[in-house]
Formats: sequence, structure tokens, C-alpha cells
Amino acid sequence: MLHNQYVEDYIKKWKCGKLLLNKKRILLIGLIEKHILPRGDLYYFDEDQIDNYIEFSEKWYFELDEWEKFITPFIFLFRKEDDEPVFDEFVINMGRGGGKNGFISTLANYFISPLHGIDYYDVSIVANSEKQAKRSFLECFRVINKKGHEDLEEEFEAYKSSITGLSTQSVFEYKTSNASSQDGGREGAVIYDEYHEMETTEIVDVFSGGLGKVDCGRQFFIGTKGFVREGYFDIKYRECEDILNGLIEFSGVFPYICELDDLKEMDNPESWAKANPALQAPLNKRGKRLFNTVMKEYKKLAYNPSGRSAFVTKRMNFIEDNMENSVASREEIMATNRPFFELNTKPIGSLDFGSVRDFATCGLLFKKEDEYAFKSFTFAIKHFCDVHYGYSNTNNDFGTEKKAPIKKWEKDGLMKVVDEPSLNPIHVVNWFIEMREEYGVEKIVADNYKLDILRPLLEAEGFVVDPIRNPRAIHPLLAPRVEDGFANHKFIFGDNPLMRWFTNNVYVKETQVGKQFLKKEEVKRKTDGFQAFVHALYRAGELDDEVDIDSSLDALEALNF
Repeated sequence: MLHNQYVEDYIKKWKCGKLLLNKKRILLIGLIEKHILPRGDLYYFDEDQIDNYIEFSEKWYFELDEWEKFITPFIFLFRKEDDEPVFDEFVINMGRGGGKNGFISTLANYFISPLHGIDYYDVSIVANSEKQAKRSFLECFRVINKKGHEDLEEEFEAYKSSITGLSTQSVFEYKTSNASSQDGGREGAVIYDEYHEMETTEIVDVFSGGLGKVDCGRQFFIGTKGFVREGYFDIKYRECEDILNGLIEFSGVFPYICELDDLKEMDNPESWAKANPALQAPLNKRGKRLFNTVMKEYKKLAYNPSGRSAFVTKRMNFIEDNMENSVASREEIMATNRPFFELNTKPIGSLDFGSVRDFATCGLLFKKEDEYAFKSFTFAIKHFCDVHYGYSNTNNDFGTEKKAPIKKWEKDGLMKVVDEPSLNPIHVVNWFIEMREEYGVEKIVADNYKLDILRPLLEAEGFVVDPIRNPRAIHPLLAPRVEDGFANHKFIFGDNPLMRWFTNNVYVKETQVGKQFLKKEEVKRKTDGFQAFVHALYRAGELDDEVDIDSSLDALEALNF
């Protein structure tokens, strides 16, 4: 059994109700108690390194918070077999003002010191802007050159662009995240500051390539939730979720994520410590100053609601659905998960595919009074699914809607993955033939641009093919029907997480001619099922002889967007 004073004190304090933690930190403690602490046969805490780091930090910088002392032992947790770190990636995500930059300042300075004792253990801090990258570096520079810190000046050579540990010849530098101008060196540690602003994995790929050339390589990802969606932050955050939920082995990545569990907690200042451990009662001097700042910002929202998004995201570390951008809220999307009513009327068929080399979705739209039921089926190309979703990887049996567990959806009968270079149209034709036998579908609505091959095949089987000459032209006038349908829970997809995923991947863009339903991300976040649903809604008036909107839509179709 492994023991460490700081880890045990932190867990004990939480269990005694003296520490307020959010769900993800509680899950983290569960993993530690199950997979780490009982394994004294495999791992060991380097107590000398732990104590040296804490003493170094508190002598020259500041007293460490409880959360920093809790994480520290896991930075110096090693495998017995090779003396390498059990965790070589640390994801530290919390509300603004929590002390992330101070923590990495002390770590960077310690790593290049003789106390750490690894020669040539270079440390690079990477951020999107030079100002951000220099923040922790300047803190180290000022501490070393501060009057009365002559002992540090003897150990470190501090210039405004680099700091060198003289005995280890380890160098601490700051760099901007321009992958084209960088090259992986021989870093011992790389710190990615405000990593939520990274749009791609490119810069991480560059710097991680330099790790492994010295002992005990480590990476630190620090930040607060931002506004860049489907960037590197979302990729890392989902990986952390999978680890905390037991879908990925708890080794390698240490996820310390502080956030509100529910946005309603924003209105209870006692819950703010869930998002920011610096606000944990009892507050120290810095915590009181931060609490007063956050409280002032919170009170301003009463007469300046435009600041809500920034406050929720940056202070509460919570991403709120933006109804101006999302086609529906999560609650509205989940409300589509209801049993179908009796499908005993003739439906409208529909079809959408972005490319014959990725996805294609077929659907049937039924109507009963004010409700619409959409029954769908998707075909996907195996190569595309392997490249973008790891379809053939056995771990893809698990996942959430965000992770796109293609294999699970296929096992559930929601889709079929075909091993073909491009989709054979006969799959689509045969599906509609089966649906005609079961439900009597006769008309199929689809994008005219993509009907070159399919239209003659469908018409040869006796279907009426209704082409939409300009699909985007129908969006502005269909938008009220779509918004009303989701808001008032008129749409039913059945228990179909694939359709919910399609819908969640859509955002609404305001244009000069009205609203457009577009993809949140061009490649991985597919929307074919949702677009097939919209195509069917285009002819929904024919399902019950309602006065439809065709005459207005025909005029819009003629416009060239």
C-alpha cells in the first residue's frame, strides 16, 4: 500500500466534508484509491523529490495550496521497474485565478535545479502569444533576481529569454505556438499554457516529438475552458472524461479538472470552489481577493448580461449551450429519445450524404397530429471510420456521443459500415425497397447535386425522386419549424444516439437571407442524419394535406447563395 501525507490529507479532508469537490475530482480520487494506492508492488512515491519541491517552492515563491500539494506526489510517482514517471501528462483545468501559472512557475524552476538533479532537463513553456508564454517565465526571472535571493543567483543564470540551471545545464525558455517556426528539441518537460486556444494538435505534435531524449519526460496542459470548439482542448478533455469514466486505463494522463457540476451552482457562491480551488473555504488572503473580484463580476451580470458567456466559461469553467449557435439544447435533443407512435401512415423518404467516401443517411418521416417521427439508417465507409474514429480499434466499443462510438452504433442496428472505396448506391436503393415493403414509402427527397447516380436507380425501382435544387435555400423558411419542433418536443428519433450526435454537430448561422444549418466541424462531426431530416421536413406538408411552404421555398431556391 502506498502512503503519502499530502494525498492522504487531501482525501481525508474531502471525506470529512471539509473540502468541496466537483464530480470529476471525486472520480479522480476513486481511481487513485482503486488503481494507485494499493499498488505498492508496482509504484513508489519519491518522497525526497516531493519534499524538496515543496520546500523549494515555499521558500522562494509562496505557500502552495492544498490542490498543488495533492498533485505534486503524482508528478514524482514512479514505476519500480524502470524509475520512469507513472504519469507523464498532467491536465490541470480550472477557473481563471486558481493559481495555475504560479504552480508551473515553481515546477519549471525546480525542474532545472540541482535539487531535481537531472542534467540537460530543458523546460519549454508554450502559449499562443508571447505575452502569455512569458508570464510564468518572468515570474521565475524576477524571483531569481530579487534582492535577497543571492543563493538563487548562484544556482541560476537568468536572462530575459532563457534561464539556465548552472549545475544541471538545464534551460528554461518560453515559446509561442507557431508550429511552422518550431522544432522539437530535447525537452525534459513541456508546459502548454492556455492550451484551450490551440485549434489543432500540430504544436503538441512538434514538442512532444522532442520528449524521451532525457529521463522522466513530462507534459503539462493548463488552462480554462475557452471558446475554441473541436480544437485541442476538446480532444484532451474527452480523453480525460474517458479516463475518469473508466474507459481508458488510468496511467500516463493525470486529469485534474475543476468545474461546476450544474450551471445552477453559479448562483451559489459556496459552490464556486468546485470550479476554482482557490475559492475553497476557509479563504486565505489571495483567495479573499479573488472571491471579491469574482463576486463583483457576478453582480455586474444583473445589468450587463452580455458578460455572462465570459463569466460562465472563464470563472465557472463551464461551457453553456449558446442557443444563438446551437440548433437545439442538449435537453431538447435528449427529448427526441421517445418511443415512436404507431407508424401506420405513408411516410416521406429522404436522403443525404456529404460524400460517397464517408457517410450517407436514409430516413423516413411520419406525422401524427403535431408530432414528427424520423426513422433513419446510416451507411459509412470503413476507411473513413478507421481514420477518424478508430473503428477497428477494440477500444472503440466504448464511448459517448461525443466520442462517436461507431462500432457500438453499428451493433445497435443504427448504421452499417461497409468496406468499400466509395459507397455502392445499391445499399441505399435496397434500404428504401425494404422500407417500401414495410411502410409504403413512395417519394424520396434529396439534394439534386448528389443524385447523379442514385436518381436513375431509384426511379428504375419505381420511386418518385423529389430533388432539392438548392438545399441551403430551404433552411431560412424551415428554421421556425425546426426551432419550434425542438423547443416543444415535437420531434421523435427513438432511442437513436447516432441521430442525436448528428443533431448536436449542427450550428445555426445567421446570414443576410436567414438562418443556415451548418457543421460545427467539417470532417469528424457529421451532420448527414440531421440534413436528411431537414430534407424530409421540406415536404412535411404532404403528410397530412397541410398548406405547405413550397411556393415560398421555390422562390428562395432560385437564389444563388
